[in-house]
Amino acid sequence: MSSSKSLTRYTRRALLLGAVVVLAGCGFTPIYGNNGSASNLRGKVAYDTPDTLDGYHLRERLQRRLGQTETAEYQLTVRTTLSSSSVGIAEDSTVLRATLTGTATFSLVDGTGSIVTNGTVETFSGYSTTGNVVSTRSAEQDAHERLSIALADLIVAHILAAQVADKP
Repeated sequence: MSSSKSLTRYTRRALLLGAVVVLAGCGFTPIYGNNGSASNLRGKVAYDTPDTLDGYHLRERLQRRLGQTETAEYQLTVRTTLSSSSVGIAEDSTVLRATLTGTATFSLVDGTGSIVTNGTVETFSGYSTTGNVVSTRSAEQDAHERLSIALADLIVAHILAAQVADKP
């Protein structure tokens, strides 16, 4: 039994090493690495997000992904709209499940005022409403936080894709 476990570990390590060698051979560089396409953004983005709890979670995730502002060479402005809808309704018209839908419109501008990239992202998050008032409110707050994090991740993915596309 232990020999099959060590063989499995060896196989995994060999595959991982092989993948690293293949990626290194094709010119792969980590996006946040020293010469990565996002290295020019790390710590250089100032954030303008809504002054709400959702905006706080959005900003926190953006800072985690793109770094705390050290020298503001770029300005990222994000505006969000959120809506809620009932998606699970019982025979007695009791709402069992709700969905939050969020849309974020963003613009990344450099120091000269030129738009580096902009766009709109949209996603959703759901929560159960079948518990008591406290658990339902807690589930709703958690759904708001998850939605803000997902929107921030989509924004960063869009920005990084634009950075990769612009690099020769």
